[in-house]
Amino acid sequence: MHETAKIWMNGELVDWADARIHVGAHALHYGSGVFEGIRCYGTAAGPAVFRLQDHLERLENSAKVLYIDLPYSSAELRAATHELIAANGIASCYVRPMAFYGYGELAVGTLGNPVDVVIMSFPWGAYLGEEGQRSGISTKISSWERIGPNVIPHAAKATGVYLNSLLATTEARRSGYDEAIMLSADGYVADGPGENIFVVKNGVLRTPPLSMSILPGITRDTIIHIAGDLGYKVEEALMIRTDLYLADEVFMVGTATEVAPVRAVDDREIGVGPVTRELQKA
Repeated sequence: MHETAKIWMNGELVDWADARIHVGAHALHYGSGVFEGIRCYGTAAGPAVFRLQDHLERLENSAKVLYIDLPYSSAELRAATHELIAANGIASCYVRPMAFYGYGELAVGTLGNPVDVVIMSFPWGAYLGEEGQRSGISTKISSWERIGPNVIPHAAKATGVYLNSLLATTEARRSGYDEAIMLSADGYVADGPGENIFVVKNGVLRTPPLSMSILPGITRDTIIHIAGDLGYKVEEALMIRTDLYLADEVFMVGTATEVAPVRAVDDREIGVGPVTRELQKA
């Protein structure tokens, strides 16, 4: 991680090294937090934060699901994000707002614990690597299932949920692959550990529905709209692993990932196709 000058923490800018929490913080022990990943891009008109309001609304929704009462409004967090980016002076950066239960009581219940809110901004390149963006990534169907919606609400971007993702990613990378693809308990394609997934077959784009316990991705939504504007038909559909093997193209999307072509699934070569390239460029 590339350190920057400031972090916004509970209403004020503090030096990077001074943004600390107590080891007794509830979120450290139980994963009781929510977060967002947001991209800011340098443009001729100055830094532009991609769909900031939509990300902050999702943060609010995630907090609501986890019974976290945010002490700041989305308008306040929006202003804080702009303040932080300006203070750090880096136009193209990754922005990470988080809200979590802090130091108070250590019981599993959260009564008596304060809610801390922080925002970080720092440079971060392509999540799956620049070479992966160009030539595509290799993927492995994970032995770890995507958690079901009545186990932990995956519609909330919660910190604790990502243990499920950590296991899948670690398994894939220890086996020599770039990323994992996760299935539901019923064997349907869900998503990647930190990405939504699209399949292209005969010019039609298909992506798993939200009922597959996937995160309602903002980049996923963006791709659905861009693909429609470009004249492609997009369907939300249940898919099984052979739909990946026999696809014309497969790609993964996310804020950190952006658009990453999948060149192989379980050692079945797919390659990088023209639809993926067109959507990358758009």
